[in-house]
Amino acid sequence: MSKKTVITLIDDIDGTDAAETITFTLDGTSYEIDLSADNAVKFRSALEPYTAAARKTARRSTRRGVSSSGATSKEIRAWAAENGVEVPARGRIPADVQEQYRATIR
Repeated sequence: MSKKTVITLIDDIDGTDAAETITFTLDGTSYEIDLSADNAVKFRSALEPYTAAARKTARRSTRRGVSSSGATSKEIRAWAAENGVEVPARGRIPADVQEQYRATIR
């Protein structure tokens, strides 16, 4: 038996199909929002005056073995094995696999 997992992003603002997930940090809290192409342009345009005037800082690294989803690599690999999702046995877990994992635990 085979299984196919399909991830569909829904725009968090208007409920239409989303084109991308945007990650941002404000006041030390990280956020993610799924947006359509139009809403992503609006979001970036709204922030443009602030990002143009701001200083860039170094990215903070995640704790070793913990993905950006907050799950450990071991947890994501176990989920992937159970769901037929290919993932390297060692090293960094691809972002698309992490996104699939996050979508199933919401």
